[in-house]
Amino acid sequence: MVVVAKISDVPNFGKKVVSVSGKEIVLVNVKGTIYAVENECPHQGSPMNAAVVKDGSISCPRHGYRFSLTDGTCAEHPECTLVTFPVQLNGDDILVDV
Repeated sequence: MVVVAKISDVPNFGKKVVSVSGKEIVLVNVKGTIYAVENECPHQGSPMNAAVVKDGSISCPRHGYRFSLTDGTCAEHPECTLVTFPVQLNGDDILVDV
């Protein structure tokens, strides 16, 4: 796991894009729980940093595909899965396993 940001860098219900090992990852803070997802929709590659976060999911800004923040699944389109990454908090540090 690698330190990618501080918890204070990602506001509640906010997002932050970080680059790890050549990959763009979106960090999402939902009431203190941090999620990490790939910054590219598996449907047509739209950047997920412009996505809407609501009810435990992140919705692609282009076509509205809704992906679970926990495992990246999309109930409406099961053939599309957003890549998610394990997250660990250590004090104020956010660590992601890429």
